[in-house]
Amino acid sequence: MKDLQLDFFDVPSPCIGVCKVDARGYCQGCYRTRQERFGWLEFSNNEKQRIIKLCKQREKRRNAPPKEKSSQINDQEVAAKQPSLLDIKPEQLICTSVDDDDFTDFEL
Repeated sequence: MKDLQLDFFDVPSPCIGVCKVDARGYCQGCYRTRQERFGWLEFSNNEKQRIIKLCKQREKRRNAPPKEKSSQINDQEVAAKQPSLLDIKPEQLICTSVDDDDFTDFEL
């Protein structure tokens, strides 16, 4: 039985007094959206608890270290790329140099 808060106790606002909005529209202090901030008093206690859980998830995502692509994935992507039929490999090039022994088996 999780969150056994009685309904007659009001859920306090998570506001910490830092009221700036980031690029995604979340408050930088409490991580609520504009609608969640302005409608706080009209929400039921269950809705308020749900909003607080969402805010905690948003905070974790924002504070998480950025994900880096591993070089292993990049190597697989390069290996999976299909070669073009128009790309000529160096071993397929025609040799243009002529040596004296190139025509030793040729007779006129």
